[in-house]
Amino acid sequence: AVSALDHGASVIMVEENTDIGGHGMCSGGQVHLGGGTSNQRKFGVEDSADQVFLDWIRHDHASSRYSDRDLVRAFADENAATYEFLIENGVRFQDHLTGPTAASTVPRQQRSVQWPVASERVTAYPTRVGSGLVRGLEASAREKGAQVLLRHKLISIVRESPSAGRVLGIATTYEGRTVNIRATKGVLVATGGSTSNVDLRRTFDPRLTEEYQVAGEPWSRQSGDGEIAAMAVGAALWCTANQTAESGAAVTKTRHIGCRWGYNSLIWGEEYLSGSALGRRVFERARAGGLTVSDWHDAILVNRIGKRFWNERDSRYDYYAAALAYTGDASKFNGGGPIWAIFDQDAVVRNDWNPHPPDVDPDGYFFSADTVSELATRIANPHQSKPIPSAVLQATVTRYNSFVDTGKDLDFQKPTPRHKIQRPPFYAAWATPILHDSLTGLRTNVKTQVIDTRGQVIPGLYCAGESQGGFAQHGLGRCLVFGRIAGREAAKNAGVA
Repeated sequence: AVSALDHGASVIMVEENTDIGGHGMCSGGQVHLGGGTSNQRKFGVEDSADQVFLDWIRHDHASSRYSDRDLVRAFADENAATYEFLIENGVRFQDHLTGPTAASTVPRQQRSVQWPVASERVTAYPTRVGSGLVRGLEASAREKGAQVLLRHKLISIVRESPSAGRVLGIATTYEGRTVNIRATKGVLVATGGSTSNVDLRRTFDPRLTEEYQVAGEPWSRQSGDGEIAAMAVGAALWCTANQTAESGAAVTKTRHIGCRWGYNSLIWGEEYLSGSALGRRVFERARAGGLTVSDWHDAILVNRIGKRFWNERDSRYDYYAAALAYTGDASKFNGGGPIWAIFDQDAVVRNDWNPHPPDVDPDGYFFSADTVSELATRIANPHQSKPIPSAVLQATVTRYNSFVDTGKDLDFQKPTPRHKIQRPPFYAAWATPILHDSLTGLRTNVKTQVIDTRGQVIPGLYCAGESQGGFAQHGLGRCLVFGRIAGREAAKNAGVA
């Protein structure tokens, strides 16, 4: 929006949520931009656009080998200028530079400063500082004339005909009525990716059925609305291999158990305690902040039939594959079903956990009982298609306790099992993997113009952010670079009379 305004266009921003910012608002605020920024020079880091390009087309790194190299070249060339653009538009960064991370070979990451107004933040959790990035750009956009329409949900992109002609605007819904918005220069799809859309995400990985929650929810959804609307007028998807390359944060391990959303560096409970009005609204939907696991020696993980399936301390994609594996239920071949963390009162004491609301959600995501067998009968969740057999869960716990006696996990080689599960009450906490990145989306050219299934530009349609396919970098860097390009290119569009 800011980029388009800087180049002479007028801008209407349409947002489904009650506030702006999407996943960026509760993100870690990590901006992956290099190529010779002022911040890199400050810390003595030598970098160039050419080096950014070479790093992010590396064949020896799964985050870079499948990307569209034309898009990576455009990204590399715009890195440094995009960083300075952020500074000029009110974004403040912490006084550090981290890395190298992912495919980069030099430090390129910097984290924004959290927005100072507590009532305008979604979370007070110390690693979730993306509010500074979002609010800084919002202030600049509003000052330059952007109009923001909240609670407007995109339902379709309007084109002269379904498969030909230019894009004329969008149709949205607001308070039960349809609102059509004319676009004289272009429409930018930046709806945040597709991980919240079960049907669309299963296009890339059929195992990702409905039980898998998404990082950032319930604050914001990655609904895939933009991709679906664009495909309805002919748009193509691009570089879909990136979504299943088994690299980065497409799938993540829960860290906060006993709640529906337990992404590793985001705790919704903080808002409840801080009293932020915005945070309280989110917490009313989240319902619990979860119990934070610092050491997986304190619990075992079992699948929907009550059996251990992997070394609990592993966080590689091998663990995710085991969690998503078929468990013998002929009624559900795809999706692994719920994963439950099983532990006892000794674990609660060791970790100073509070096994009660608001830290846990007893409505389907946290259970307790005086015996392991009784615990199995109490586990009830919409995604638990059949009850866990009591005898199976008891046998699993008994066998694991024997491994603690011998100091050796004969089943999954968990290093030196430490703690028995033996002191009542016993607990079962939701610990199902959480989805994060959308690493594929709509096909675009280097100007972010959307390309159709015949390889032709759809006039007037642009895409940036996690809705855009072609580049598998985790985080905000690629979103910011291509968003800035999109605004500039749309503003240069001659438009229609």
